Amino acid sequence: MTTASLAMPQRRPLERVPPVANTRIAIIAIITSELMLFAGLIGMYLVVRLSAATWPPADQPRLPLLVTALNSLVLFGSLVPLTRALRAIGHDDRADAGRALGLTTLLGAIFLAVQGGEWTRLVRHGLTLASSQYGGAFYILIGCHAVHVLVAVLWLAIVTTLARRGRFSARRHAGLEMCAIYWYFVCALWVILFPLVYLA
Repeated sequence: MTTASLAMPQRRPLERVPPVANTRIAIIAIITSELMLFAGLIGMYLVVRLSAATWPPADQPRLPLLVTALNSLVLFGSLVPLTRALRAIGHDDRADAGRALGLTTLLGAIFLAVQGGEWTRLVRHGLTLASSQYGGAFYILIGCHAVHVLVAVLWLAIVTTLARRGRFSARRHAGLEMCAIYWYFVCALWVILFPLVYLA
């Protein structure tokens, strides 16, 4: 080594930051596949419905419109604390992020519990998966959404626990961001499914 080489600082190769984070690409791929699934299910529902002489059948119980409308407000209301959690973690306010995520998880669980209670009542009144095409189409489409909400609520519960343990920060919160994107997706699906199944 020469004196000149010792005097010159060693240059590190620049780290390339991808234009889109890998975690975002992953969640976009998941949501795209989910969109194809629901496009098929909605297509199935429309075919069954448009081929039926009367919808809903006269001998089948009516869907609980008022309770489901109020329950929808609970689901959409969960977006407020979730957005607050994202904003809080962006400012490194981990305590507020944990509280807001906990509230989001609670509202999601309430939505599922109310929906489960209404389904139990519908089954008691004779609307089952096998009772008619109406029942089958309803439970397959809305049931698939409920499964997605359940997965999202469990994911939120994990993210909430991690946030309360201080695992996320303004610089490191990819897991929280992916969970939030998925929850936004689940709520956006309900914007389509609720009027399609309960109002139309």
